[in-house]
Amino acid sequence: MLIINIKENESIDKALKRFKKKFEKTGVLKQLRARSYYEKKCVTKRNQVIRAAYRQNLFANDNY
Repeated sequence: MLIINIKENESIDKALKRFKKKFEKTGVLKQLRARSYYEKKCVTKRNQVIRAAYRQNLFANDNY
């Protein structure tokens, strides 16, 4: 459970923004989407290899 302490005279928008950042860092939504359907282990591993190759290519070409 996420707890956000609201400071005095802090706007709701800022508190909501802090909540959204904290929620995003926990990875709950990403995990929920991954569990919404079954993916075979070989498919998961293949996708990880493809992502890793793509990121390595980006960093190798200095296009990040």
